[in-house]
Amino acid sequence: MTTPYPHTTPPTAAPQGLPPQAPATQSAQPANSQVATTTKPPRRFFLTLLELCALGTFGWVAIAAVFTLAGLGLGLLMVLGIGLLFLVGLVYVLYGIGAFEVLRVDGLYHLGVEPVPFSSPRGPGFKEWVRSLLSQLGVGRMWVALGSFLISAVGGTVMLSLIQGAVFSIPRGISQIALIARTAPADYGSLFWVHPDHGYGMLGNLLPGGLWWGGGGPMWNLIGAFLGLLAAVALVYGIRAANIAIISSSARTTQLSKQARSAQMQAQTNFMQREGAVRAAEVERTRIERDLHDGVQPRLVSVAMTLGLAQQQIDTDPDKAKELVSEAHTSTKAAITELRQLARGVHASVLDDRGLDAALSALVGRSPVPTRLDIRLVDATGAPVARASREAETAVYFAIAESLTNAAKHSRAEECRITVRLRPNPNPTPGSPRTGYLWTRVEDNGVGGARVTPGGGLDGIINRVNAAGGSVRLDSPAGGPTSLEVSVPCAF
Repeated sequence: MTTPYPHTTPPTAAPQGLPPQAPATQSAQPANSQVATTTKPPRRFFLTLLELCALGTFGWVAIAAVFTLAGLGLGLLMVLGIGLLFLVGLVYVLYGIGAFEVLRVDGLYHLGVEPVPFSSPRGPGFKEWVRSLLSQLGVGRMWVALGSFLISAVGGTVMLSLIQGAVFSIPRGISQIALIARTAPADYGSLFWVHPDHGYGMLGNLLPGGLWWGGGGPMWNLIGAFLGLLAAVALVYGIRAANIAIISSSARTTQLSKQARSAQMQAQTNFMQREGAVRAAEVERTRIERDLHDGVQPRLVSVAMTLGLAQQQIDTDPDKAKELVSEAHTSTKAAITELRQLARGVHASVLDDRGLDAALSALVGRSPVPTRLDIRLVDATGAPVARASREAETAVYFAIAESLTNAAKHSRAEECRITVRLRPNPNPTPGSPRTGYLWTRVEDNGVGGARVTPGGGLDGIINRVNAAGGSVRLDSPAGGPTSLEVSVPCAF
C-alpha cells in the first residue's frame, strides 16, 4: 500500500533552488511580440487569403454539420433517446472545429497559444465520461474559437464573392471599351453607360452581384472591380486582426489564470515549507529535551550521587571509594557518548566536512541493522557532482538516519538498503545554474506497518523534508517490506 503523506509537496510544485518564474507582465506579451517578429507580410497575406477562400467554401460544411447534429439531436431526443447519440457527436464536432481554428490561427500567425483542452474523465465509468462531455461545453476557449471560425467562414464567403465579381468584371469592362473604341470612338458617354434593363450603375457594380452581371458601363465595371479588390484586401486584414485578437486574448486569459494558479500553489508551498520548518524545529526540540531528560540527566545525577558516596567512604573504606569513583568514571564516559550521539543527531559535522557520501558511510557503519549503501551523484552528462546544496544534503541525511533508527527499533529488519541519486531538473532554463533533485530510497525487509504519528520519527522526516521544499512517499504494508522515498530540490 502506498501512503503519500498529507504534508508532502510534489517536486514540480515549488522546487526550491530552481530558477524563479518569469514575471506575469513579461510572459503575457509573447503572443503579439511573436507576431510582430515572425510575420512575413506578403507570404502571410496570401496564406491568409487562401485559408479564407477554403473556409468560405468548405467552412459552411462544418457549420451545416453542427446545425444538422443539433437539429437531429433535439428532434430525436424523445425517440428512445436516439437524439443523445447526435448530441454526443455534436460535442465532439464542436471541439474539433474549435481545436482546428486555434491550430489554424496559431500555425498561421505563430501566436504561441496552447491547444483547446478537452475535458478528460476524472475516473473510469460511463458517468464520468458523460460528466466530461458536459464540462466540455463549459470550456470558454472552445466557444471563442468557434466564434473566430464563424467570422472566418462568413468573411471568406464575402471575400470570395468580391474576388469573383472582380474577375468577371475586369475582362468584361476591357472588352466593352475595345468594342466602343471600334464602333463609336467619339461616344465617351457610352463608357459610363448604364444598362437599361438592369440599371445598377456604380452602386450595382460595387456589389458582388453587380460586378458579376456587369450592369453598368465599362468604366464602372473597372472602377467597381478595383474597389471590390480593395474591399477584399481590407477584409483579409480585418479578419486577420479579428482572428488574432480573439484567439490570443483567450489564450492570454488562460495564461493569466495559469499564472494565478501557479502563484497560489507557490504561496501554498511557501506556507507548507514554513509550517514544516516550525514543526520540525518543535519536534527536534522535544526530542532533545526527551533525550536529555531520560538519558543524560539521570546519568549525570547518578554520577554526582556516586561521587558523593565515594567522598563519604574515602576515609573509612578506601577500596569501596575507589570502586565508586571507577563507577562514576564509567558513567561519565557513557554520558559523554550520549551527548556526542545527541549532538550528531542534531547535525553531523562530517556532513559539512566531507560530504554526503562520507557522512552516510559513517552512518551505515554505526547502524545495528546490516545496511548496503548505493550512492551515485552524477549530473545528466554523467559527470560526478562533488556536493549538492547544504540544505538538501542535511534533509536527506536526517531522513536516512531516522529511517535506520526506526528500522532498528521497530521493523525487526535483517537488512536495509539505501540508494541515493542526483536527478537533474527535467525542464532547465538556459543559462541558469544546474538544478535537480537529491533523491533517496531507504528499504528494509522488516514487518512493515509503519505509520505517521505526531511527534514521531516519520513525522520529523516529513517536517524536515517539507521545510526543504521536498516530498516524501512511504510504502509500508502490513507484513513488510517498508520503503521510504525522499526527493529534495537542490542546486549543484
